[in-house]
Amino acid sequence: MTNDTATSFVAEARKYLFDVYLPRVERCVEELTDEQIWWRPNEQSNSIGNLLLHLAGSTRMWIVSGVGGKAVERDRQAEFDERSIVPRQELLMLLKNSLREADEVLANYDASKLQELHRVKDDTVTSLEALFHAVEHFAMHAGQIMLLTKIITSRDLRLYE
Repeated sequence: MTNDTATSFVAEARKYLFDVYLPRVERCVEELTDEQIWWRPNEQSNSIGNLLLHLAGSTRMWIVSGVGGKAVERDRQAEFDERSIVPRQELLMLLKNSLREADEVLANYDASKLQELHRVKDDTVTSLEALFHAVEHFAMHAGQIMLLTKIITSRDLRLYE
């Protein structure tokens, strides 16, 4: 991978996380009450609240740790076990803070180091793998949040206008 390609990849990752996915998630959260954010179709499914906690945790783990090499404390299971109604503004603050930390890593990142290895969870991955995973993982859960919002509100969210 050329350095220009690597630099472009990092820039696109930042763009999609901040300028594409985050605004769509925020739009969904704005459409819902705190109670609706914690609704789940069944016990095997996650609420939007759980997904927001999970996105905050996973973004820190995969980008701040996996790309930035910084130690990150995380209780992944707690993200899914939470059942109390954490207010939506607190959830958005956690997510935005996580994304800000990630952006600080990426804004100053030397893209020529994308092949460097890091430990994430129990795996050894390159920074490229960690960043790619973080973006696709965020997109997947953002899609789940959009679908749940449409199910709850029965409205077209007009996310692409």
